Amino acid sequence: MTTDKPAPTSIDDIHPKMELKGVVKKIDLYGALVDIGIGRLGLLHISQLSHDHVKNVSDVLHEGQEITVWVQDVDRQKGRIGLTMIKPPALDWKEIAVNNVYRGTVVRLEKFGAFVDIGAERPGLVHVSELASGYVSSPSDVVSEGDEIEVKVINVDRRKKQIDLSVRALEQAAARSDDEEDEELPTAMELALRQALEGSGISMPLRQSKNKRRAKKNKRMAEHEEIFARTVQQHIKE
Repeated sequence: MTTDKPAPTSIDDIHPKMELKGVVKKIDLYGALVDIGIGRLGLLHISQLSHDHVKNVSDVLHEGQEITVWVQDVDRQKGRIGLTMIKPPALDWKEIAVNNVYRGTVVRLEKFGAFVDIGAERPGLVHVSELASGYVSSPSDVVSEGDEIEVKVINVDRRKKQIDLSVRALEQAAARSDDEEDEELPTAMELALRQALEGSGISMPLRQSKNKRRAKKNKRMAEHEEIFARTVQQHIKE
């Protein structure tokens, strides 16, 4: 149980994924009953003692032992609380959807891509073709184990428990956003010229199409600004 939140006092305060401290009160073949301090015992099934197979509950627990558990499920109507000693993932499968963006940690590199932990039950895969906008010959050319990177979900297969991620999709979205901002926002020179020409009857020409290459657009903008600058100077002299 985290220290910054008050301890639960009833089953109404309990919710899935909540971390709690408990004391083992009874051990049986199927698991253990745990006192979590709400006047009602929680059930810790033998399958929830460890990721590894446990043959006997007594191999892991003993009565009176203080343990850390997480709430697996709650049935308030029946007054039942299921517990687990296996820390639940931060993200449930139902929460993961295409186009969601997460910050994760690179946990493994393979020839075909990088596996990234985003807090789900399993790491997601960024295929080598999705690691960058350009060509990548090897994942190690772009990322290393332990790197924190931002990724976008491009596919989820809940049945197979597979998550496909992409860095390239985020880079392309950012590039499109930059292009749109460049097209829509006036430059500092344009703002100054607009102020200088206010009331002169001279209007600013419209920007060129978004589909033109940026290099050509920058050249045209430079030419326009030079023309406007000469026009302002002529207007001031008059």
